Amino acid sequence: AEAVRVMALVRRFAALLRTAGHAASTASAAFDQWLDDARASGVRAVETFAQGLTQDAAAVKAALTSSWSNGQTEGQVTKLKLLKRTMYG
Repeated sequence: AEAVRVMALVRRFAALLRTAGHAASTASAAFDQWLDDARASGVRAVETFAQGLTQDAAAVKAALTSSWSNGQTEGQVTKLKLLKRTMYG
């Protein structure tokens, strides 16, 4: 039963991330509800993760509600780091 609760929370969190920027009006409320459910899950790892997100809730909500993404930049940085690691052994 615990694993089912955790998987449901993981799926809901993944859905929040997938819809980031598209449903800005409901993302904040959905995130708050997810945090409440995660903190009450009874699973220490999930509760700790939720507590960490709570401490930085403003940034998380901004990321969920913004249509902007730095994904392209992060991809280029990752590619560059891989190339440098390859060059330097």
